Amino acid sequence: MAEEKESTSVPLSQAVDPEDPAKTPPTSPNSSTRKACCAVLQSWVSRKFMTGCVVLFPVAVTFFITWWFIQFVDGFFSPLYAKLGVDIFGLGFLTSLLFVFLVGIFVSSWLGATIFWLGEWFIKRMPLVRHIYSASKQISTAISSDQNAAAFKEVAIIRHPRVGEYAFGFITSSVILQSDKGDEELCSVYVPTNHLYIGDIFLVNSEEIIRPNLSIREGIEIIVSGGMTMPQMIAPLEQIPRKNQSIRLNRIP
Repeated sequence: MAEEKESTSVPLSQAVDPEDPAKTPPTSPNSSTRKACCAVLQSWVSRKFMTGCVVLFPVAVTFFITWWFIQFVDGFFSPLYAKLGVDIFGLGFLTSLLFVFLVGIFVSSWLGATIFWLGEWFIKRMPLVRHIYSASKQISTAISSDQNAAAFKEVAIIRHPRVGEYAFGFITSSVILQSDKGDEELCSVYVPTNHLYIGDIFLVNSEEIIRPNLSIREGIEIIVSGGMTMPQMIAPLEQIPRKNQSIRLNRIP
């Protein structure tokens, strides 16, 4: 037994040191090729999986929000149909759309506009609700297709806050500043600082404003998305002579 133990023992000089690369046994070519193939396959699978996530994520979010919106709107009139014994999915949603359409027709009339004005007057007298209503009304007015005096006029790019840096904004109105050097036309540019409903107002010379080839909706999408929907190229619009619809500020003597 002692002879067998002595024959199987390995001298310390011939022991393999794992920290010494010179003494480690060389790897076979097949093992290196197998590791390289596994690494390439893992990288390819990871890239394709991330590509699938990038493609399916907006689709899933769109379907989820659309489905939630349909269920939310459908819930307004679905209980009424349930009491009548009618159980058809989507009927409440269609009824809600028809109700919104009829409300639009009613508010367009003189009687509807008067009732709506009275209700708005009452809401604006409520302490907390008036702020929420005013902010939501400004946003809905800004993105509406009816470009009235209260809506955003144009998308604007101004130099802010330092030279060489620019900020997105919306032209809301124009004003004539009278000074000793002469009259100067200034545009009121609203620059959102918190998505869309909070921002700063800057009076900028109309000649220093860059008017890009973007619609109001595209400008709002850029700001709300944090710049992720920014087009790769923006070109300024051609200066079109417009009638001066600005408001004059009287100088204080």
